Formats: sequence, C-alpha cells, structure tokens
Amino acid sequence: MPFPPPVRTLSGPRRRILLASAAGAALMAGCSSGEGGSGKEKPGAGPSAQERARARAASDSAGLLARYDAVLAVHPALTARLAPLRAEVARHVTAFGGAERGARTSAPASASASASASASASPGVSPAPAVVVPANAKDALADLAGAERALSDLRVAALVGLPGEPARLLASVAASGAAHAYLLTEGAR
Repeated sequence: MPFPPPVRTLSGPRRRILLASAAGAALMAGCSSGEGGSGKEKPGAGPSAQERARARAASDSAGLLARYDAVLAVHPALTARLAPLRAEVARHVTAFGGAERGARTSAPASASASASASASASPGVSPAPAVVVPANAKDALADLAGAERALSDLRVAALVGLPGEPARLLASVAASGAAHAYLLTEGAR
C-alpha cells in the first residue's frame, strides 16, 4: 500500500540547504580580510592589530635567530645540522617584515665574530637579551627545541584575532617551528 502524499507541499528552500548556505557564507566571510583587503584602521589610530601581530612575530623570530646564532657560536660542530633550520628562521624574520640582525651566510666564521661583538657591546645598547647556551651540545639542542616549541604554541594562540593572509602566514610559520622542534629532538635520539 503506497503512502499518501503529504497534506502540505513544501515550497521554497529546505532546511538543509539553508544551513549549508549559512555555513558556506560563514566560511567565505572568515577567509576574506574584510574592508577591501586593506587590513588598515583609521590613519591616526596607530598600528592595527594585524601590524602589531606582524611586528611581534618578526621580533620573536629575530630572538629565535639570535638563539640559533648563540648555539652555533658555542657549538660549531652543530653547523651542518642547524644551518638549514637557522636559514628558515631568518626567512621567517624577513617574511614578517623584520630585518635580520647581522645577516650571515656562513654560520661558523660569523658566529664567533657575532658572539664576540655582542659580548663587547654595552648591555644598554643590545636590543636582545643575552642567550645562555649549555656547554653540552645535546642540552643546547634541547633548549633550541624548547624555544621553537614555545614560540610555535604562542603563534598558534595568536591566530585567533588575525584575518586571512596574516593568519595563514603565522599558521605556516608555527607549523614550521613545530617541525623544527621535532627535528631537533628526534635527531638526538
């Protein structure tokens, strides 16, 4: 026995279509940077949240780069292992609009020069705090891995308030930092 047709024929969109459309619209709005993609606020209002996040990320990457330089200065035997990771961190500094302090191409020769230059500089002039490097290479790698992991976690937490492209860049660099932490810890095993 066939079922009788519904008493009321529904006209218009179904509930599932409305929900799918609303979800799609929310995703599209979340991927755009808003206001024409400029990401800028009022001209006299100071730096936007996006600009502050970019400057913070550049500063954090520069601090991590200084940590890599300090480890390479104390442990030149780790150059082959750390040079590619250091180069990536240097690219992160420039990607966020920062300037790499003491741009270097060869880590061992310049590491001792930059270490002696930073040691002779006065404490009030140096923008970065001195990095204490353990005498044991394995401990130095563990410290670097911890710094990479902590910075990666900090960047993931900072993603919440960022729009489109800056969020993608920060997420990519956070993932890179997590991979660096893994490479630094797994290579020691």
